[in-house]
Amino acid sequence: MHHDISLITTISVALGLALVLGFVAARVRLPALLGYMIAGVIIGPATPGFVADMALSQQLAEIGVILLMFGVGLHFSLSDLMAVRRIAIVGALAQIAVATLLGFSVARWWGWDIGASLVFGLALSVASTVVLLRGLEARGLLDSANGRIAVGWLVVEDLVMVLVLVILPALAGWLGGTPVDAGADADAGGLALAVAITLGKVAVFVALMLAGGRRLFPWLLWQVARAGSRELFTLSVVATAMGIAYFSSIIFGVSFALGAFFAGMVLRESALSHRAAEESLPLRDAFAVLFFVSVGMLFDPQMPIESPSKVLAVVAIIVFGKTLAAFALVLLFRYPLNTALTVSASLAQIGEFSFILAALGISLGLLSAEGQNLILAGALISIALNPLLFNALEPLQRWIRGRSSLARFMERSADPLAELPMSTDLRKLTGHAVVVGYGDVGSRVVTALTSAGISSVVAEQSRELVEQLRERGLAAVSGDAAEPEVLIQAHVARARLLIVTIPDTLRTRRMMETARLLKPDIQILARASGDEDARLLTRDGAAQVFVREQELARGISNSAIELLAARDATQDHH
Repeated sequence: MHHDISLITTISVALGLALVLGFVAARVRLPALLGYMIAGVIIGPATPGFVADMALSQQLAEIGVILLMFGVGLHFSLSDLMAVRRIAIVGALAQIAVATLLGFSVARWWGWDIGASLVFGLALSVASTVVLLRGLEARGLLDSANGRIAVGWLVVEDLVMVLVLVILPALAGWLGGTPVDAGADADAGGLALAVAITLGKVAVFVALMLAGGRRLFPWLLWQVARAGSRELFTLSVVATAMGIAYFSSIIFGVSFALGAFFAGMVLRESALSHRAAEESLPLRDAFAVLFFVSVGMLFDPQMPIESPSKVLAVVAIIVFGKTLAAFALVLLFRYPLNTALTVSASLAQIGEFSFILAALGISLGLLSAEGQNLILAGALISIALNPLLFNALEPLQRWIRGRSSLARFMERSADPLAELPMSTDLRKLTGHAVVVGYGDVGSRVVTALTSAGISSVVAEQSRELVEQLRERGLAAVSGDAAEPEVLIQAHVARARLLIVTIPDTLRTRRMMETARLLKPDIQILARASGDEDARLLTRDGAAQVFVREQELARGISNSAIELLAARDATQDHH
């Protein structure tokens, strides 16, 4: 009996070709998703040979969007954002405004109307979650102070884009597109009413999710987990993501992306959120691949040949305009040069939200196919260039620091938080401990030292944390402790102990070198991310090196031995 197998064909060819090209991209040290998008170009209608079913591909892409946004919500931490809120919120909003203005201005210069120019500018302003997180993770920066700022910045960008996805359909008629409500009035009163109704629906949805969903869905997840079936647990996680996304769209008229994002947020409230993320990861990854393949299918490879100047303008906005804006903003907040370069390089690309926004612009009649192709071309090229930007960070820092006047200007040496206040008790700056990093580990170390009556000076890159520590009466300096001047300000030359709580071996070795130069007999305790790094730091002279897995194993072993010894003693007594 004849039956249609177009779905099976599309998935099989898409995943198979994505695997091959993703592997090739990874081998040449490019993001794998670049290979996925090129696979989409190959099986798309703009290239000869096999052409995948476009309608099916777009539906598979929608599932990919739902699961991608579910993953973003599942990892969204309000506490992490609040820790870097000052630079992340203001910086992200300012950078979005700059990039949107650049894209809008260029599009208007090309003769596009206001609606198309606005969507185009917004699409160029937001970085890819996947590219940023994987880029930071590959370089061991995800848990660093720089990584936290970059991720916080990205979260703010994502939240702004979620809001844009909500408001844009209501503005479509006023911007010259197709109104969602065919009878909608395009005057100011009608526009205000449409926006108010849209935001009202979203507000009701958000309130229901936060008030009831954050209690109901984690409870349901726990009930399923008690059944002891792994496949049921995975099914419950995916069904929750898909169900909330679907019904929120049907009932409240919000996008699949927003519904999935809040599904992730409410499930994060569960103690099982880490397991939920782990169990859903394979399926999220598979459909994310199909999402990027479907995006590639929409791209016309003739675009760079037919309009090279436009493509170059788009790439310049993404790679240079956004990067320079972020770089300047971080420096204005008086963060170190290293932080400014890392954050700006992380954001120098576009991805998922840009594609989602472009697709929405097309559906609302605001954006042309040319605009979508330019966005896709900008994404492909900027993603390919992103690893090269990261690789250029170290040489660029050396070049800048080799020109002392330029370095002094960029490092903001007059920063008051980079120096200890004159009122600091000098007795606490002799025989003290210098603690580098005030994260989960560093904060516990400082608390323990204070309880034991040992004075300490904290060296921390987050200006917000330094301000909070000073308000609590603790000595702290702001800056990258891998730079000698930061340790000098922490009075490491008079310290007895240097404690490095960040798992960054390269920077830790620089700190050790500076500390040994200023105080040859100083004792150094360091944290390492693995056994190989631990051996390297021990060889360089660290008195003791701590590896998370080793310390966890030691703690569990000691507790087990103590419990068994106590039990044996009790049995012998009886």
